[in-house]
Amino acid sequence: MPLAAILGCAGPELSDAERRFFSAADPLGFIVFARNLVEPDQVRRLTADLRASIGRPDAPILVDQEGGRVARLKAPHWRHPPAADKFGAIGASDRARAASAVRVNHELMATELRALGLTVDCAPLIDVRLDGAHDIIGDRAYGTDPYLVADLGRAAAEGLMAGGVMPIIKHIPGHGRSMVDSHFDLPRVDTDFDTLAETDFVPFRALHDIPWAMTAHIVYTAIDAAQPATLSRTVISEVIRGEIGFSGLLLSDDLSMKALKGGLDELAQGSLEAGCDVVLHCNGDMAEMEKVVKGAKPLSSAGLARYEQGQRRLNADPDFDQADLKDELSALMA
Repeated sequence: MPLAAILGCAGPELSDAERRFFSAADPLGFIVFARNLVEPDQVRRLTADLRASIGRPDAPILVDQEGGRVARLKAPHWRHPPAADKFGAIGASDRARAASAVRVNHELMATELRALGLTVDCAPLIDVRLDGAHDIIGDRAYGTDPYLVADLGRAAAEGLMAGGVMPIIKHIPGHGRSMVDSHFDLPRVDTDFDTLAETDFVPFRALHDIPWAMTAHIVYTAIDAAQPATLSRTVISEVIRGEIGFSGLLLSDDLSMKALKGGLDELAQGSLEAGCDVVLHCNGDMAEMEKVVKGAKPLSSAGLARYEQGQRRLNADPDFDQADLKDELSALMA
């Protein structure tokens, strides 16, 4: 059974030390960032080498390609997709057209990712933006209306799956109320449970059937005043698995973010014990990854079943013409 972890690498090519480390650790898969992505042929070599290092040609390789300011694939080699709020603005007056545009954009995104060997996208972000909150979410959100966010998030997820790429809904159970950036500090949300259920949880409840979700590093004091969602058995069991009804593969957000305090071995162990299926570590730092691997454990049988069930949801042989999709998207965005 592979290790219940997704790991990064330091640069555009694997070092011999990384190959040996990954071979021994056998993580479920990998994640890449802008530091790893130079040009198309190089990315294809890297994704092939990552899979070869663990001997699994179907291992998932993740990327954050939302569009807007969160797009790891950049010009001049790659298209820059629009930010989510561009689609939300269309949806304010024409929800059907916005949903069509989102789906086409994500079908096109899937063709772009698969051509590089990238098979999982850390998108869509279906947090409901709260006016006045920290802009870590901001224009990454489809808007402030939870039902519009749900509709456009559904279109995004289905577009990716139609193109053979796994979506990850994030940040469950909702990051839109955060007043600080969880990359640097731990947000605390004091909103009462009923209000959360009527707003923040709505898109996640509507998309509870999507195969993968990523947790929020946020304390929700009405649910668990001590632990952020990623480390909270209460939030995961009662809200994510219970109130929201998510039954797919639950991935932690990046354990190296400063919202979480403690050793990375303890954080990896704590996340899995709280109910995450897989932990995520992004920065490619070998010393940190060694600690994550020390604290993690093999993927559980339940996690494996969730992973395999999700894979069956993907279109295994998508047949999209990029030029046609680009023309359709341009017309819908006009």
